[in-house]
Amino acid sequence: MALIAVAADKGSPGVTTTAVALAAVWPRRVLLAETDPAGGDLVYRSRAAHGGVLDPNTGMLSLAATARRGLAAEQLWDHAQPLTGGLDVLVGLGAAEQATGLAGLWPMLGQAFATLEESPNGAADVIADCGRIGADSPALELFAHSALVLLVARTEPEHLARVRDRAGALSAKLHGSQRGAAAALGHPPIGILLVTDPGHSARLSGQVNDMLVASQIAARVAGTVAHDPAGAEMLSGRRRGRLDKSLLIRSARQITADVPQRYGVFR
Repeated sequence: MALIAVAADKGSPGVTTTAVALAAVWPRRVLLAETDPAGGDLVYRSRAAHGGVLDPNTGMLSLAATARRGLAAEQLWDHAQPLTGGLDVLVGLGAAEQATGLAGLWPMLGQAFATLEESPNGAADVIADCGRIGADSPALELFAHSALVLLVARTEPEHLARVRDRAGALSAKLHGSQRGAAAALGHPPIGILLVTDPGHSARLSGQVNDMLVASQIAARVAGTVAHDPAGAEMLSGRRRGRLDKSLLIRSARQITADVPQRYGVFR
């Protein structure tokens, strides 16, 4: 099993919605971790399995206190809460100021996430919602432990330019100075998820891949996430409807069917 890091360069392209949608249809047991240093959103947008609110103090905040004394992967479950529908989540920090409590612990967290597969009583993959990242984001320290990094981007020209540059910077950091075909062998691989109208997905994917090849950047489009505001509201419980029939969930199912095999995530 594996750690999948989901992030964005700038703006609000829908990282949390994408991470939750992928986790909701993931083909194996999974733990969703809100690891955005700026704070999590699920406390405000999702309900606990018991119908009440999620406990903001049980999750990354409580995990930080535990990790000060060392952290075994199976201890992650002690800080998880089930959402309505059964998805287990590590609730994110309440505010960016609390991220100081995780200073120096990010590599340990990454190791615990990546080795949860070895837990004899609770093996699972981890999907980490890393939020917006920059060159100095502490969440970058999770990436070296990841089986796959997924960058979420909208398809306006400025967003595509920024995700190209961020993918290039990440490749240099994670893979070294290699570019082009040589860097494509680097680990962890970097994939891009485009948030777009499904009717335009094939054309845009081809164009973005051409851009990445021309720039000699070791990243490729891993899939497309349907721009589906109604589906996003159903996913967060703010709207009734057949979530399983939504464009959002249908696109997430396609990604989870294709991406793990393509990138060798499942061992």
